[in-house]
Amino acid sequence: MAEAQKVVLDDPHVQTGPAEAETTRVRTLRGPWRMALIVLTGITIFLCINQQFGLRFFVGFTPLNSEYFYLLILCMLPFTFLIFPGGGRAPLDRLPWYDIVLFVATAVASLYLMLHIRKAAELGWEFGGAPAGVTWTGYVMWFVLMEALRRTGGWSLVLSVLPFTVYPLFAEARWLGPLKGNQSTWEQASAYHMLSTESLLGIPIQAFADTVIGFLVFGTALMMTGAGKFFINLSFALCGTFRGGAAKVCIFASGLLGMMSGSIVSNVLTAGTMTIPVMKRTGFRPSYAGAIEACASTGAVLAPPVMGATAFVMAQFMGVTYAEVAMAAVIPALLYYAGLFMQVDSYAARHGLKGLPRSELPRAWDAIKDGWYYAFVIILLIVMLLYFKRESHAPFYATALLLVLNQWAQPGAWRPANTVNCLAALAATVAMVLASDGYAKAAALPAGTEGAADAWMNAVLLPTLGGLLVLVALNELFGGKRWGLAKYLAFLEVNGRTFVELIGILAGCGLLIGAFSMTGVISSLANDLLALAGNNAILLLVMCAVTSLVLGLGLTTTACYIFLAILVGPALEKAGLNKMAVHMFIFYWGMLSSITPPVAIASFAAAGIAGAPAMKTGWESMWVGSIIYFIPFFFVLNPAFVLQGSWSEAIYLTLAAGLGTLFICGGIQGYQAGIGDLRGAGMLEWPLRVLLVLGGLVFATPGDGIMPLSNTAMDVLGLAILVPAVLLALWLVRRAAPHRAAQV
Repeated sequence: MAEAQKVVLDDPHVQTGPAEAETTRVRTLRGPWRMALIVLTGITIFLCINQQFGLRFFVGFTPLNSEYFYLLILCMLPFTFLIFPGGGRAPLDRLPWYDIVLFVATAVASLYLMLHIRKAAELGWEFGGAPAGVTWTGYVMWFVLMEALRRTGGWSLVLSVLPFTVYPLFAEARWLGPLKGNQSTWEQASAYHMLSTESLLGIPIQAFADTVIGFLVFGTALMMTGAGKFFINLSFALCGTFRGGAAKVCIFASGLLGMMSGSIVSNVLTAGTMTIPVMKRTGFRPSYAGAIEACASTGAVLAPPVMGATAFVMAQFMGVTYAEVAMAAVIPALLYYAGLFMQVDSYAARHGLKGLPRSELPRAWDAIKDGWYYAFVIILLIVMLLYFKRESHAPFYATALLLVLNQWAQPGAWRPANTVNCLAALAATVAMVLASDGYAKAAALPAGTEGAADAWMNAVLLPTLGGLLVLVALNELFGGKRWGLAKYLAFLEVNGRTFVELIGILAGCGLLIGAFSMTGVISSLANDLLALAGNNAILLLVMCAVTSLVLGLGLTTTACYIFLAILVGPALEKAGLNKMAVHMFIFYWGMLSSITPPVAIASFAAAGIAGAPAMKTGWESMWVGSIIYFIPFFFVLNPAFVLQGSWSEAIYLTLAAGLGTLFICGGIQGYQAGIGDLRGAGMLEWPLRVLLVLGGLVFATPGDGIMPLSNTAMDVLGLAILVPAVLLALWLVRRAAPHRAAQV
């Protein structure tokens, strides 16, 4: 008898396209253009390292932050017009002349502004106006930014942002109502947009320059070293034999991949190509299999430690560290994935879906043996984030360690040259420590002095990174443990394409912030929104949720978040709601468009793999991921859900929400754990399902805060609904069991 074919994924990493707009119609650059992208991507990464680690280009020169931002824009933004075609009929196999013209115009404008921004600041452009050359170059930059925004985010995004970028030009018009503000001239608007750190060079670009680049590099390194294979094979080994095992593998694997990639559609296209066919083979209908993958992959932007670009923008917006945002996202992400797991389990139980035979699955030990070092890398990243508080440095250390460990994991025996490489890298590290200014400062402090430990850490950390990079280079040159030049070029190219898309979106969205900053309407608008809601925080939340969902249908997650963080965020904070909870609420609701028709980009991508109708998969995604529509209200009603309170309360509320979610999922799917298939309740099936959902929702909803009832009162009310429903369902299902068994 032939041996059963094992489910083993060789390498799920493919160049799955952009990370934010999720556009898949892009050009693949070739020849000199590809090499230019690779070289400038390498320069972009070096510029980031130089700025974050204070290397001063090794010659003592420190650029202004604004000059650094324009250098990044100069390196990456022009490629927007080469990688993203101008329209549906634009060729993909060649570069039209107009795209090259836009490339040159963007590069020249960026270079000119970078070279003149220091002088403009010295001349005091805020008071005396910017030089004429800067103003006219600003008009060019304004135009190319909007075109870049259109190409990366689509017409809906540019039509949402463009009117607000020109809004300061007529801000005193009466018909604007609550949006009436300070009016500017064309020259003033151009100077403000291009030179101010509140507009083009504002929060989105600052987040990209400070933290996003490093985490994108780390995510790409994970995928290109085979982390996808490790995560998916480990998921199959651990979850594949459970009932509905293929779907549980999907949730587990997509969650693990998403934690590292931060991209929704690339998560679908990476994990979904493996999990969706297996789900279909084990009895899941195609649209439902696609829906599960879409919902599981949506967690890519919700689950730390590497969340989507929006999380980094959020941290910059609130003036907190990214580590605080990542910690705040832990409980909501756990509840979301727990809810998905419960949904799948109930569905599988109701439809009698089995797991995969053990003979077809990879062994957990084999998966761990092949990818054990990923655990060390992730632990290093978390320690650097939470303990050392070095969020801009953490991904570079994790990436360097990952490259070294993956080189050593390459096929081939360990040679003496590899040992020599390690010793040489160690010697180089020691030499860099002894030669550094940090060592002299640390050595001058007596042992036990306050700050001595930090001084020694500063003296050692940067040379350690240098030593790791030296070891990477030595391994490539000697010893047979190497990636090879082609893989490094591919690594830079994949990073470059992601940088290009993100900078196109983030730079354009920065002008949105600049417009409202220029007119000064935010504080008055917050008061107007509060008055409109009658100072009712819950009504204001509902208004915000609906607005977020509508905007999310046409905007990317980041653009939607920025828009609402400016317009609605201040009003919610003035209503007395916690700042972190407010921004997470906006983030969650803006992201929901990825599984909500008519856009549902994640659902449509999954439907393509599943061979299912796109819109049907979208509606199924809403049904499967329904818990995510409630979670944002949970943590706004009680910020302990985002760790803005006591740990004991957070644990209690999480357990209550988890138990409530169990009943919500049971009611939605028609199979309640501990009771059984609710079809056994006959005509009372649907009334009981409604009561289970309602009771579970009440039990999961926190009290106190802006709620009129306490946590205890909400739990008692939930139990008052659940206990009779559960007892009645249990009696009816057990009474009907013998009859149903006889029919079978």
